[in-house]
Amino acid sequence: MRRRMPGRCPVCGETMDVTRLHCPTCDTALDGRFETCRFCQLSDEMRDFVEIFIKSRGNIKEVERALGVSYPTVRGRLDAVIKALGYSVDAAGPEEDRGERRREVLELLSKGEIGAQEAANRLRQI
Repeated sequence: MRRRMPGRCPVCGETMDVTRLHCPTCDTALDGRFETCRFCQLSDEMRDFVEIFIKSRGNIKEVERALGVSYPTVRGRLDAVIKALGYSVDAAGPEEDRGERRREVLELLSKGEIGAQEAANRLRQI
């Protein structure tokens, strides 16, 4: 059974070094210090998210369905992955933020978690 290589030290959380590579077919081994890829350093949860994101071809609605979460949650997880890979995340502009909040209210309404009057009140406040 093969296991995922941890990208971070379970004790201190720092990046791990790979010091040995082995070929199971011909039994060749290489010793040294090898750099891991950035994706290997992501948590298992982040790697799973990236896999679903790629499988969905970046379609956030598909990612929402696959994970059973809302649009803001998908955006938050995507931003966390982007940061973990060492890139900066631009803050959403005011119009984009309002659009996200409107979408969240409509999603609550469609799930029956709030009524039409409550949704109308919340949308007026946005």
